[in-house]
Amino acid sequence: MAVSVDHMGKGDQGMKETVLKKFAEVFGDTEGVSVYFAPGRVNMIGEHTDYNGGHVFPCALTIGTYAAARKREDDKLRFYSMNFENLGVIESSIVDLKPEKEAGWTNYPKGVMWAFEKRGFKMPGGLDIVLNGNIPNGSGLSSSASLEVLTGYLLRDLFGFDVTNVDLALIGQYSENNFNGMNCGIMDQFASAMGKKDNAIFLDTADLSYEYAPLVLEGAKIIVTNSKVKHQLVDSEYNVRRSECEKALEELQMVIGINGLGDLSEEQFEEYKSAIKDEVRVRRAKHAVYENQRTIRAVEALKNNDIKLFGELMNASHVSLRDDYQVSCGEIDILVEEAWKIPGVVGSRITGGGFGGCTVSIVKDEAVEEFKEKIGAAYQEKTGKQADFYVVEIGDGPSKL
Repeated sequence: MAVSVDHMGKGDQGMKETVLKKFAEVFGDTEGVSVYFAPGRVNMIGEHTDYNGGHVFPCALTIGTYAAARKREDDKLRFYSMNFENLGVIESSIVDLKPEKEAGWTNYPKGVMWAFEKRGFKMPGGLDIVLNGNIPNGSGLSSSASLEVLTGYLLRDLFGFDVTNVDLALIGQYSENNFNGMNCGIMDQFASAMGKKDNAIFLDTADLSYEYAPLVLEGAKIIVTNSKVKHQLVDSEYNVRRSECEKALEELQMVIGINGLGDLSEEQFEEYKSAIKDEVRVRRAKHAVYENQRTIRAVEALKNNDIKLFGELMNASHVSLRDDYQVSCGEIDILVEEAWKIPGVVGSRITGGGFGGCTVSIVKDEAVEEFKEKIGAAYQEKTGKQADFYVVEIGDGPSKL
């Protein structure tokens, strides 16, 4: 039977106590320890547009990553994750920060420390850090961005570094691009750093202008369905998609003055697409252009309280990601297509980088149980896997607890 988790995690207070208790176990006591939180995110619409100068529409979740941290007198860094307890304490140093395979997950916080140093913010000493995340691993709900923003937030607080929350997002992205070699756009870090309860963020990634849009759905819930599948393709193919779009942009720039694919309307794209000399690149660029316009229209629909149109645009987004951008996979398509069969489903699509992870759906209250039962059963039958269902709550950005 599919697992249903209505409210993920056990709340800030419970998580705070858990991480403090573990800190005392691992590092002796909790004298001088501070506790922090940064959220994961789900993107409602606007996928693979953030590195193409387009719009995105993510929201922060009430689940994320928690850290208990304390300053040290020496240069040592000591990391412990409750999500990877078998790895024990991983030691490093603030001297000569560089990515190392054996450093595993600690390359994310170390990358942020390195990126701060690049901006002239050098840590005067080391840290002891215990982490605990309640974002399902490999779900595509941005556990890595959550960890990056969390690290930046605690560094700012502990060392008084003069940076804004937008800076925290940019530093997180810079570290993931240049320290960890993943060419992600800005969306995940921005959603975590700038989250606002009950609101999604309508962000133009071309210039980082943004507005909050209330996402309180009358008589409906946002449900994230975890396929429990993470194809290894995701990292390599993500970088391939990015380079395909960059090449398509260069070809288009020979015939029209644009800075990013997000600058084009659908009509302009159709007029100039013959400049792109490869059929695959045409499809990739088409997705980036059309998805950006869908996102703009979806936010407009939400403002007009037209949830039906919002859902239709979500569905169209999935088709484009499946057919033109080719980042879906069989398991995800089953989840989405089964959702579309249920009358109370307003819209459903893949969310996140692709090749597994999660779908996001808007489901009318009266259809929530049917949604979980029918999709859970069909998915189990067709894949032999259990899907997890989460009724999502939209939360705030990072905080000190």
